[in-house]
Amino acid sequence: MIDTHCHLDGEEFAEDLEAVVHRAREAGVKAIGVPGIDLKSCETVMALCDRYPGYCFPMLGLHPEEVRSDWREVLNTIYQHLNTSTSIIAIGEVGLDFYWSREFEEAQLQAFEEQVRWSVELQLPLMIHCRKAQNEMVHILKRYKDNLSGGVFHCFTGNELEAQELLQFDRFVLGIGGVLTFKKSKLPETLKEAVPLDRIVLETDAPYMAPVPMRGQRNEPAFVAHVCQKLAEVYSVSEKTVDAVTTANAERVLGIVNKS
Repeated sequence: MIDTHCHLDGEEFAEDLEAVVHRAREAGVKAIGVPGIDLKSCETVMALCDRYPGYCFPMLGLHPEEVRSDWREVLNTIYQHLNTSTSIIAIGEVGLDFYWSREFEEAQLQAFEEQVRWSVELQLPLMIHCRKAQNEMVHILKRYKDNLSGGVFHCFTGNELEAQELLQFDRFVLGIGGVLTFKKSKLPETLKEAVPLDRIVLETDAPYMAPVPMRGQRNEPAFVAHVCQKLAEVYSVSEKTVDAVTTANAERVLGIVNKS
């Protein structure tokens, strides 16, 4: 399995990082994608991935909730990192988030589009966060559709129509995590009806969004096995099949094998 989205550089893992990585390996996690969200995490993500080369893979970007009035200066620094490191596998975590506030709506739109342009220029995939902003996100992506190298729509929790709209970007996949296992989630039905397994990658979004039966605990990459297990149930296939297909998807879209 590959956990394509895990904030393993966070302070939540500072006390027992070695044990967390050991448990991930024991659970069958062969690689972990680690996204950045701001300038500070550019440093912590790169340091973590240097500590676990060939196992943890860095992505750098400006998260929409971190977009402030200084976003242009922040992006200039992140862009320099992208241009000077050959180990970065994706631009992310980037996107749009209008869930809490639209105070920086225009800045978010501009910052996201700038990072989409980087994806085209550098031919790096995107790791996209989107909440309450799918129409705006799709509108921007359509401008670059033919030239994008691909990416992941992280933490997909939408309905069938939303899934179909995202799957029009044929080099992109949906990131599926712990929400799939929640009792009231409609995601199992949506995936079964609208999303082929070869358009899905596994993720945890650790330390957030722990799956059942770990819900309420700190999430960690080993718990991606519970997502894999639930997907096997949804698609009526073996866990081994889900493991093989989603791993191949992650390798294809994020180029992890080629970079390792």
